[in-house]
Amino acid sequence: MKNSVKVHAALFLVALIYAANYSISKDVMPRYMGPFGLVLLRIVGATLFFGVMSRLVAPHDRLTGRADNLRAIACGVLGIGLNQLLFFSGLNLTSPINASLIQTIAPVVTVLASALLLGEKLTLKRVLGVGVAGLGAASIILSKGPVAAGGQDGLLGNVYILLNAAAFGVYLVLVMPLMRKYHPFTVLARIFLVGAFIAVPAGWQQVQAADYASFPPGIWAAIAYMVICLTIVAYLLNNWALKYASPALLGAYIYLQPALAVIIAVSLGKDQLTWDRAWQGLLIFIGVFLVSRKPRPSQLAAVPPLESIQD
Repeated sequence: MKNSVKVHAALFLVALIYAANYSISKDVMPRYMGPFGLVLLRIVGATLFFGVMSRLVAPHDRLTGRADNLRAIACGVLGIGLNQLLFFSGLNLTSPINASLIQTIAPVVTVLASALLLGEKLTLKRVLGVGVAGLGAASIILSKGPVAAGGQDGLLGNVYILLNAAAFGVYLVLVMPLMRKYHPFTVLARIFLVGAFIAVPAGWQQVQAADYASFPPGIWAAIAYMVICLTIVAYLLNNWALKYASPALLGAYIYLQPALAVIIAVSLGKDQLTWDRAWQGLLIFIGVFLVSRKPRPSQLAAVPPLESIQD
């Protein structure tokens, strides 16, 4: 199999894993376990895995210097702890389609953070893209369309997802220097450990309160999916693809995630697609497309690659 085919297959599988999670997580939350409990299981599982892998693959690689260690702490707080707590809290309250559409705003935040933290120049086209994508996201957040059942606060859930996307967008800018300097497993082991210090106290009560004896096999499978596929497998595939894929290709697969999420959610009866959501999503896609357009070659060095959404 040619390398290009393998890259496309890996990126498609990553997009499919993330897209399916929007519906799979709704089967578990909040009936069997609260969102913070799921975050605890996911982060602790990933912390153990990446901690062991870092010792096996790069035993002598260590983060050095005060600046890199502080950057790793910031990445663990924003990209692991807050990112996942906000995502699962938001998904618990809003609908899979709303969450998948709002999350595509992350590349916009990445570009804005690059301008503030790395001094990247904002072009007129990118500023226009930020405005268009922001309009689409705001219209979804403020809309009164169908949300999760049970009278849950869909507006609050939408806001949580927006904050989640913002946290992850800033995280991408902060983590790239570490990924280029150290082995990925070394970085991941550290930032997931930092995230665990946030997730454990936040989710411990919900993990203890769960009635595990009542979990049917399908719920156990869903939890295993979130811990293994969503966190470990998706990252490994995405990290491998980053060696060969261009930022433009990665950006294209960002668009694919909500499309797959809509198909999965509608086919499983978890959500419904309306014309309002269609045009709101279109606004976001147009805005992200404009923001993701490559600047002139002289500006490319400061731009971190747009990775697929990892939640």
